[in-house]
Amino acid sequence: MQPHLEPDIYDPRFVLALFDEMSGSYERMNYITSFGFSERWRRQLVKAAQLQQAEVVADLMTGMGECWKPILRRIGPNGKLIALDFSEGMLRHARTKMAQSQRHNIKILKEDLFQNSIPDGSVDVVLSGFGMKTFSDAQLADMACTISRMLKPAGRIALMDVSTPSSRWMRGPYMFYLNRVIPLLGRLFLGNPENYQMLGRYSTEFGNAQKVAKIFNDNGLDVKYVQYFFGCASGVVGTLRK
Repeated sequence: MQPHLEPDIYDPRFVLALFDEMSGSYERMNYITSFGFSERWRRQLVKAAQLQQAEVVADLMTGMGECWKPILRRIGPNGKLIALDFSEGMLRHARTKMAQSQRHNIKILKEDLFQNSIPDGSVDVVLSGFGMKTFSDAQLADMACTISRMLKPAGRIALMDVSTPSSRWMRGPYMFYLNRVIPLLGRLFLGNPENYQMLGRYSTEFGNAQKVAKIFNDNGLDVKYVQYFFGCASGVVGTLRK
């Protein structure tokens, strides 16, 4: 009998299958897992990027297009949004949003982050909400290099994800909520707790974006660590190194 092998949770094939399976309920569950703060954090993320009218923005791991509304409001109809994701399940929902935003210039790319067709030096700003935790440290270093390649010389970045709270009094209840309550809700409402257990596991392994700041600063970017709501979310904000 073959022994049960632990899956490589950072294998792109594993991540792709996971998000394809969760695509029907992910937006709802993401809202629940963040105590309803996910929309606010996305708005804060976009604000931190200081978007301007007519800029070109790449939204990496765009998912269902949850960050689009504040992005499009800031760049206007003369700007361009490039939305990249490799999950067809997620992008089905994103295409519905695109059809409802016809006055804006949106291009959806169903591509892997590390093999994308975005031209070198063509993007003003790179954003990503809730996409970092599914990458290993080595993949995060590759991500920094990929982002550097895409950015214009004065390009800016802002990335954010759910994190382990920094304060001790928040950490225990929050991680119990992610690891125990969310899978229970997944069982009650969706009949599948396993996928949502993975979100808790990714968050636990990720910790917070402090390690991302170090990795990015070691790989061509100048970023600082930022956190939201006592560290329940964290991210990096910065620029391409001159």
